[in-house]
Amino acid sequence: MFTNETTSFILRCVRKTIWMLLVLWGITLVSFFVIHLAPGTPTDMQTTLNPLAGEAARARLEALYGIDRPLYIQYFDWLSRIVQLDFGNSMSSDARPVIEKIAERLPLTIGINLISLLLTLLIAVPIGVLSAWKQGSLFDKGMTVLVFLGFAMPGFWLALLLMLYTGLEHQWLPISGLMSLDYESLSFWEKLMDLGRHLVLPITVITVGSVAGMSRFMRSSMLEVLRQDFILTAKAKGLPARVVIFRHALRNALLPVITLLGLSVPGLIGGSVIIETIFALPGLGQLFYAAVMARDYPLIMGNLVLGAVLTLAGNMLADIGYGLADPRIRAQGKRQ
Repeated sequence: MFTNETTSFILRCVRKTIWMLLVLWGITLVSFFVIHLAPGTPTDMQTTLNPLAGEAARARLEALYGIDRPLYIQYFDWLSRIVQLDFGNSMSSDARPVIEKIAERLPLTIGINLISLLLTLLIAVPIGVLSAWKQGSLFDKGMTVLVFLGFAMPGFWLALLLMLYTGLEHQWLPISGLMSLDYESLSFWEKLMDLGRHLVLPITVITVGSVAGMSRFMRSSMLEVLRQDFILTAKAKGLPARVVIFRHALRNALLPVITLLGLSVPGLIGGSVIIETIFALPGLGQLFYAAVMARDYPLIMGNLVLGAVLTLAGNMLADIGYGLADPRIRAQGKRQ
């Protein structure tokens, strides 16, 4: 009914899916027990600051939240709900469903980081390629200096400098929030412009730090490929430089960059905490930080599960990217 190649592909997909589910289960198991090792409980914020709340009130709250039971029972109860895609309700005062709180913050965080990632690729890849092709030139040395400045410059410091110069001194761009006070009275295109002006500084700060690292990876990978025998042969045949670079060298040099992109997927959440806090953006990173400070266990676990899924998705995307960039990897996969 199925050919050998189709059967092999299905088996590989099944094995990879089972492995990913086991890894996801291991991540949730470790994360659930680790977050409970931190001092403090969700009831501390509601009882410690209230002089009228005694031990009886604390006990009732713990029973309400279900944290008075043994830890392993709490975990299996949480796991049984997660299988049904029920992340529970937040332990904060609003008691809203975790999935709703994550869903309303996720688009902003994902959008900012995806735009930054696209800009990083458009800037870092050409810089890395040209620096490797013109190794030792003035362009290469200048880019090296700029890249090391980008490495050495903390993101929060750059953010404060940009806020001071573009927001306070010249008032070119807004320095905090996601929209202006008169946002609702604006037209559709004016709303888009307003959102764009508020996001220029956060995206710039994230992109500057990412370009520094990715351009160095691209340069190192390109230099290694340019020393290979097949590149020397292509040059000896008299092929134009653009053909040697873009047709022969670039595809092979992209493999480390693909790895870096796969690893950057889970950072869409965790890497935004500082930037979203500085610019007062209502994103997922800020929500995660607030949940950790409040010991909001369901919300913390919801964010961690999302981060784990993004990590596994990044690894899968990296594998797919390997196959697209290198035919040898596709051939190896078919033989397995």
